[in-house]
Amino acid sequence: MPDIDIRITGRAGRITLTRPKALNALTYDMCMAIDSALRNWREDDAVDLVILDAEGDKAFCAGGDIADLYATGIKGDYDYGRTFWRDEYRLNALIFEYPKPVVSFLQGFTMGGGVGIGCHGSHRIVGESSRIALPECSIGLVPDVGSTLMLALAPGRLGEYLGTTGHRMGQGDAIFAGFADHYIPLAEWSDLIEMLEASGDTEMLQKHAAEPPASELERQQPEIDACFDGETLGDILNTLSHSQHAMATEACKLMDRNSPISMACTVEMLHRLRTPSLTQRKALELEYRYTFRAMEHGDFLEGIRAQIIDKDRTPHWQFADQAVPAVAVSKMLQPLGTDMLTFEET
Repeated sequence: MPDIDIRITGRAGRITLTRPKALNALTYDMCMAIDSALRNWREDDAVDLVILDAEGDKAFCAGGDIADLYATGIKGDYDYGRTFWRDEYRLNALIFEYPKPVVSFLQGFTMGGGVGIGCHGSHRIVGESSRIALPECSIGLVPDVGSTLMLALAPGRLGEYLGTTGHRMGQGDAIFAGFADHYIPLAEWSDLIEMLEASGDTEMLQKHAAEPPASELERQQPEIDACFDGETLGDILNTLSHSQHAMATEACKLMDRNSPISMACTVEMLHRLRTPSLTQRKALELEYRYTFRAMEHGDFLEGIRAQIIDKDRTPHWQFADQAVPAVAVSKMLQPLGTDMLTFEET
């Protein structure tokens, strides 16, 4: 298919996203093509590892292609979106649990759905241009594609900060927060991929890794922990409003643009997930509770209208005063019964 190039080269299964003009945004068909390839290669002795990369300098993958989601949802057809998210989340779990090494090269922007395919593998490479973010609250969703697992495991309260603000992480930040493993200069990537294809051996990645830039998040973590330690979104906003720190000012500016119900649910989700029994599947199942309801009861369609369709950047959010009742959060995250996300292979 024209949007993705899937092949075997040497000892490697190769998946290259080929939509650079669209920032390599993921379509449903692309997700299913990746899913099929990974399942075929899982038992193939000719494939020692999988390499994920993308064409273009601007983005590995800037997210999911949401045009079809909006077009169907605005007509009251929520099933297409629910199917898209369900099958995408199953792919995210497949990558996370894959029995062979999965090496991803994350140049430029890696956001939203790009995090789901690029940040769950065993070896995640960033370079000078890499920027990783979870901006879903700005379109009425929550951080998903399994990203709540990484947010819940990030140091201190970085998860709440990254999830509610959509802050763009640089290379050092991404490694510190647990979204990447190695910093390798971009100029070395082409030769490195050729060596991986020839050898099927990932040990060379550590040898090529360079010292990443200092993490700004690590430097700011004491202030972030103090401000984002609240039990609810309201607690966090109250603390931020009384802080004199520059981080708090910038966080408020970012959060003012986002859907309050999305941010409130993000905070609640991370609190629920931070238990000794946390798994990727539990994170995905909880995320699906929200996305299943996002079109019908959340702010998703309004968020897309304001950002992508009309481009007026003035969404009319629910709970615009940012006072989100606990019952509204509970309704968005309550179990789905027979509609719950499952992971059976078909």
